[in-house]
Amino acid sequence: MIRIGIVGIGFMGMIHYLAARKLKGARVEAICSRDEKKLAGDWRSIQGNFGPRGEQMDLSGLRKYRDLKDLLADPNIDLIDVCNPTHLHPETAIKALAAGKHVVVEKAIALEAKDADAMVAAAKKAKRLLMVAHVLPFFPEFAFAAEAIRSGRHGKLIGGHFKRVISKPDWSAEIGDASKTGGPAIDLHIHDTHFIGLVAGVPSQVFSTGIVSGGAVDYLTTSYLYGAGGPAITCSSGAVAMKGRPFVHGYEIYLEKATLVYESGTCPLTVLTADGKSEQPKLAGGDDATAAFTLELQAAVDGVTAGKEPDLLSGQLARDALVLCHKECESVKTGKAVAVR
Repeated sequence: MIRIGIVGIGFMGMIHYLAARKLKGARVEAICSRDEKKLAGDWRSIQGNFGPRGEQMDLSGLRKYRDLKDLLADPNIDLIDVCNPTHLHPETAIKALAAGKHVVVEKAIALEAKDADAMVAAAKKAKRLLMVAHVLPFFPEFAFAAEAIRSGRHGKLIGGHFKRVISKPDWSAEIGDASKTGGPAIDLHIHDTHFIGLVAGVPSQVFSTGIVSGGAVDYLTTSYLYGAGGPAITCSSGAVAMKGRPFVHGYEIYLEKATLVYESGTCPLTVLTADGKSEQPKLAGGDDATAAFTLELQAAVDGVTAGKEPDLLSGQLARDALVLCHKECESVKTGKAVAVR
């Protein structure tokens, strides 16, 4: 049984806690928060842009810690689940690794590449797993697309366009603070750079245009430049939509022998083939808002059990996704293509 301690009970901490209740071979045994109300189970102030709102929780079976060092000193915790604000991820993860704990950290891995590098190095030194919780590949539509591309069953990837647009976040003061999250071009768009890196690899250059507000990039459209032979991939992402359209993501992916189309809320996953036929594959997950997070955490638990980093939770892949976001922001601000490698 893998015993989990969650650090940070904000929206994502709550989602991870709810998702972990369905894990096999693992359970949450402790939480760590500086908020006395949350330690007492009053999560009614918690809300996000999807899933349930917080409620009064029965935490009678959990150990509660106000200080991280006390959680890390608990010998009955195997895996630290880091869900505090992004600017705190490096310090929290490195301390946990040094304490001999395995770590899964909510995306983004960090705000700066140097901190991500330090986290990856700390995991190697401690001989513990550093896993980064990028949930997108565990959503059924994106899991389907990743498998289709990586398996090559419809031929090679020719090109595609990805989209992820939200209205300005107002459910949390911290989520709107770019100094803590990096702004939409980091906190939101990193889902896309991670997925693009997973299925297409890291491009040689990026060229981005976008909107800058208060020094942070709020919205951008990027061309990922892989050189001769492609693939030809673009993405638009940011926080510019009106409240009537709080969230949308999707893709149109072109393979040699099929086109995959998906947009949340408007177009279910559809596979178009050369013979003119179309199919809407049956996907698992249904309306459970936490199902993908359960799969994500199950992968982390299975990784700890096997002693091997799951490829979808790779710390290096998460680090590369962060670097890609920063290169795109540089391109927006300079108006020039920026080399990635």
